[in-house]
Amino acid sequence: MKKIISFLFAAALALPSFSAIQRPKLIVGLVVDQMRWDYLYYYYDQFQDGGLRRLIDEGFSFENTMINYVPTVTSIGHTCIYTGAVPALNGIAGNNFYENGVKMYCCGDSTVKSVGSNSREGKMSPRNLISTGIGDMLKIATDFQGKVFGVALKDRAAILPAGHAADAAYWWDQSAGHFITSSYYMNELPNWVKKTNKQLCVKPGTDVKTSPIGIVKTFQMAEATLLNEHLGEDGVTDLLAISVSSTDAIGHTYGTRGKENYDTYMELDRQLAHFLKVLDDKVGRGNYLFFLTADHGASHNPNFLKDHKIPAGGLETWTSWKPMRDRLSNILGIAGDVIMAEDAGRIYLNHQLIEKNGKTIDEVKAAVIKELEKDENILYVVDYDKALTTSIPQPIRERIVNGYNKKRSGDLFYVPKAGFENVDKSADYKGTTHGQWNPYDSHIPFVLFGWNVKHGETSEPSYIVDIAPTICEMLHIQMPNSCVGNARYKTCNP
Repeated sequence: MKKIISFLFAAALALPSFSAIQRPKLIVGLVVDQMRWDYLYYYYDQFQDGGLRRLIDEGFSFENTMINYVPTVTSIGHTCIYTGAVPALNGIAGNNFYENGVKMYCCGDSTVKSVGSNSREGKMSPRNLISTGIGDMLKIATDFQGKVFGVALKDRAAILPAGHAADAAYWWDQSAGHFITSSYYMNELPNWVKKTNKQLCVKPGTDVKTSPIGIVKTFQMAEATLLNEHLGEDGVTDLLAISVSSTDAIGHTYGTRGKENYDTYMELDRQLAHFLKVLDDKVGRGNYLFFLTADHGASHNPNFLKDHKIPAGGLETWTSWKPMRDRLSNILGIAGDVIMAEDAGRIYLNHQLIEKNGKTIDEVKAAVIKELEKDENILYVVDYDKALTTSIPQPIRERIVNGYNKKRSGDLFYVPKAGFENVDKSADYKGTTHGQWNPYDSHIPFVLFGWNVKHGETSEPSYIVDIAPTICEMLHIQMPNSCVGNARYKTCNP
């Protein structure tokens, strides 16, 4: 009997004890797509007490958080927030990219099918992501007892933050008018998701992304996930990754100023205030760790800037580059376009066409660089393979190298003048975009709130890749496997 008791005691000691480590019941990450850092203060006086202002007034803000790679786009931002890895290491080189001459969508997966609709919108998974994220590390640390979910209107904004081992990611299918998932996660939507979709009451085909109503639907789904999956209700930490996508769609359409943008952020504030109250009531105030950040910022509309004598403009490469591309064909003696694609500053050369015509990639690169640098609005054109030896400012060089994935990022990257993005040149253009290294695109909010967070702020430099290790360090779990960031909170607030 004594031997049996001793054996059972030893076995009990060998089991991991989650209660011995102090962790919150729930982690909630909120990524606001295209939220410039300065929106926290530009709209501060209009925010209500319980929403974004509550985060600022009670949380800890990293005021100098920058994105340390280019291009600054949605898929990369969401991925880097949760992996702590740059595109060179996590494999997500853009919303779209080319690999071996084949165009790929960041979450596209032909091996899975839509669950919840009959469209192609569900043929998505995290399989193109080659690193782990916070959710994966939480799963491992809790012997896969912790639950992980992602919710967003955009598929990439739900899938990539949730990671590989997530219980589910849910995103919006416009053709169906409700949230769906893919067979990567399950074969049928849970009954509570079907019920929630009916309650959302959206007519199939309705575009909710370019309206504040998309923010409402996102938080409704996030709340339904919280309640129906019983997140934060037991002794094991769960993760809910939420992304608000309408802020990006509305910013692209209407710019960073005006009634549309104002209405969008007021709705975000209202929805956040309600959601925080739900968290207080259901999980318990102080029992959850909440963080707010963004995947990128956005430039001000070029016409708005020019109206106030600030240099700006649209590159409109789809038309302005046509003469240059024709010249390249003549210079190189190649019948055809040597530039296969241009996307968010990355230039993909047509390797097959170049080799067929007996040219080397290096001589074509040199010709493209020479022609592009004749454009007065382009400062530099960098050969990815020679970025470390190109005469450009070090901070920009570092961002180019961090953003370069050898197999997926193409051949060249161009750096335009400040205030110049690849948008329409017309005088009546009122939208905006993002993608560059400049502060308007790369300076993002990062605010911690809730469990074990003291009020305060720091202007010490931090980076988007520091978010994942900061959360992991607070939880006492290992950081993701390709993480290059550093934990910041306890350093800034010991």
